[in-house]
Formats: sequence, C-alpha cells, structure tokens
Amino acid sequence: MTKNKPLFDETTNTGEGMGSEIVLFNDDFNTFEYVINTLVEVCGHEPEQAEQAALITHYKGKCGVKTGKHEELLPICSELKRRNLTAELK
Repeated sequence: MTKNKPLFDETTNTGEGMGSEIVLFNDDFNTFEYVINTLVEVCGHEPEQAEQAALITHYKGKCGVKTGKHEELLPICSELKRRNLTAELK
C-alpha cells in the first residue's frame, strides 16, 4: 500500500501539482509589515495569508508564497526581488 501525498505541504505552503513555485527566504533587513504588504500587493495574498507566510518564513527560513506556471510567476518573482525581498523561482 502506498501512502498518499498530502494536498497541502505545511513546510512550503503549496498545493500539489501546481508546477513552479516562488519561495521567499528570511532576511535580516525587511520588517514584517513591509513583507506582508508586499505579499498582498504583489502576490495577491489576503492579509492573513501574507502574515502567515511571513511568520513561516521567519521561523523556518523560507516559505512557498505562490505556485503556478513558470511564465506567469516570473514577473511576480522579479517584482518581489525589485522590492528587495529574497525570493527564488523553482
């Protein structure tokens, strides 16, 4: 019997089968408020979702903040970087 993969991965905050992912990394210079506001503006998060992502990033060192097609995520990841967040498209 094989174990089913969970639909939600709490370590990266992503769903299954979504393609690429933007991962946000913890840093020592951006405030929680700035990160939360940026995630709301750039990624379209609800404030509560952005706050949770910021907390996961702070305590675990990284958090998946958006999933989808690579070509759709590329400009979003670029904008996060332009706003001085440490992000990577995987």
